[in-house]
Amino acid sequence: MSVDMNSQGSDSNEEDYDPNCEEEEEDEDPGDIEDYYDGVANDVEQQGADAFDPEEYQFTCLTYKESESTLNEHMASLAATLKVSHAVAKLVLVSFHWQISEILERHKANAAQLLVEARVQPASSKHAMVHSSHHCAVCMQFVRKENLLSLACQHQFCRSCWEQHCTVLVKDGVGVGVSCMAQDCLLRTPEDFVFPLLPSEELKDKYRRYLFRDYVESHYQLQLCPGADCPMVIQVQEPKARRVQCNRCNEVFCFKCRQMYHAPTDCATIRKWLTKCADDSETANYISAHTKDCPKCNICIEKNGGCNHMVMGFLLFSADFCWMCLGDWKTHGSEYYECSRYKENPDIVNQSQQAQAREALKKYLFYFERWENHNKSLQLEAQTYQRIQEKIQERVMNNLGTWIDWQYLQNAAKLLAKCRYTLQYTYPYAYYMESGPRKKLFEYQQAQLEAEIENLSWKVERADSYDRGDLENQMHIAEQRRRTLLKDFHDT
Repeated sequence: MSVDMNSQGSDSNEEDYDPNCEEEEEDEDPGDIEDYYDGVANDVEQQGADAFDPEEYQFTCLTYKESESTLNEHMASLAATLKVSHAVAKLVLVSFHWQISEILERHKANAAQLLVEARVQPASSKHAMVHSSHHCAVCMQFVRKENLLSLACQHQFCRSCWEQHCTVLVKDGVGVGVSCMAQDCLLRTPEDFVFPLLPSEELKDKYRRYLFRDYVESHYQLQLCPGADCPMVIQVQEPKARRVQCNRCNEVFCFKCRQMYHAPTDCATIRKWLTKCADDSETANYISAHTKDCPKCNICIEKNGGCNHMVMGFLLFSADFCWMCLGDWKTHGSEYYECSRYKENPDIVNQSQQAQAREALKKYLFYFERWENHNKSLQLEAQTYQRIQEKIQERVMNNLGTWIDWQYLQNAAKLLAKCRYTLQYTYPYAYYMESGPRKKLFEYQQAQLEAEIENLSWKVERADSYDRGDLENQMHIAEQRRRTLLKDFHDT
């Protein structure tokens, strides 16, 4: 990796989608390698047990109509078994996350208690007395008996108040959450009770969308695609924190939390890390400029590529060092483990609160800098990927082979991005990990992965200097390191 010198100092068919979703065209960032999980399998073929991919995960992309049909099928079956209306069956399914086997077990044990827990029937001791008075309990107006409406709890209110109640909640985006107006009554209103109370078709359409959203989000096997205005639904058999991709908008995300895919870090940890990064963004600003001083001549330097192997050459001297620790690269191979591992102060618990606070900040900045460095490297290596594509195109146009002949270069850049993305997310994992033998094993595997990624990055950026066999061998090693780490530490 050469350096730039700066001045001294300072993711179907259209008719299957919700018609209310307006499709917007987004500007694609040419620096992103969105498909880096595709097309590299043949170049890193494994044999026997090595073929295990800890990220392998089966999922299906469903259209709006397909997912609605799936939900309705479950609902109809349960309604017949419980002998309740379809609307009530849906509320029961939502309450128990659509786990039908659990619902049937509870129904067999105590059918009445099941409906109480689903908030569609009141507990027997809480049944309200039906008053002979025809006054609405909200507006206190005298109302004809036929205009008084109530749920199973028998809390009676006039139709006008029910209409206002439902209208306000639906306008606020509430679906399944529409409930009884009586104080301390948590009974949910079935959809067949709400629909006749909504005054316009527009409001009814909104209510349908909010209900669909709530039904999907409560289903343990379904997730809405988080892509902008995308109505697709991802279906799995076993919900896990695994990578899924929408086949309509190509959005890639974690099935469990719908955030950016973050293996090996688990969902709760990555939320804590991203929150901490946002809260401490001002503290970390001084390291986000991506500039450092050369350890030999003190000239301010900036990375212009993804790898951390820095090379500076002048008439009087040359420097060969690591971007992260600024150590001599010649001895770096044996010390790489030290570069990626934070050295805890074992005596810090016996020192002052100020010293502990400084140590905590030092530790955070250590991991944050490496997190940011790999994010920056991903962006720079995406530019390398674009240059490789252009180079392949040029060679094909000049009859120097076909796309198939040179595709291994493109696949190498994709695999590099895939491995570095995983490496970036190892740092939040390590930051929150407790000290001990398991953390030592993790840091060892992290360092092994990082070393091979830097070797791969160096060779990808200088692909013309290495033959195909050498490059593909490095790809194989890097992917093996990545899979080994995920196999041992990926949240299951």
